Amino acid sequence: QVQLVESGGGLVQPGGSLRLSCVASGSIFGFNSMGWYRQAPGKQRELVADIRSGGSTKYADSVKGRFTIFRDNAKNTVYLQMNSLRFEDTAVYYCNARPSIWETNWGQGTQVIVSA
Repeated sequence: QVQLVESGGGLVQPGGSLRLSCVASGSIFGFNSMGWYRQAPGKQRELVADIRSGGSTKYADSVKGRFTIFRDNAKNTVYLQMNSLRFEDTAVYYCNARPSIWETNWGQGTQVIVSA
């Protein structure tokens, strides 16, 4: 079981930026994928972005061009750089780690609120 701890959430104005961090309890080298999901009130959890072991990335259409996911294997950390934030980006953001296709781990979530 991999423990994940997110940080970096908070209150930001529209157009602002935040960087989320997710630190894993052990090495993430070779993990099948790591990603960020979010869940807004009354909505289902959705994929925001993920990054595979080979470095390929995938983004939700709603965040393409605004968010960037990247990982630092040496620090066991995956980041989500969020720029040009919008009201609709308000949600709890969860880190996800898949060491293999058979295992998935979740962090506790970090709140992002975009408000004027």
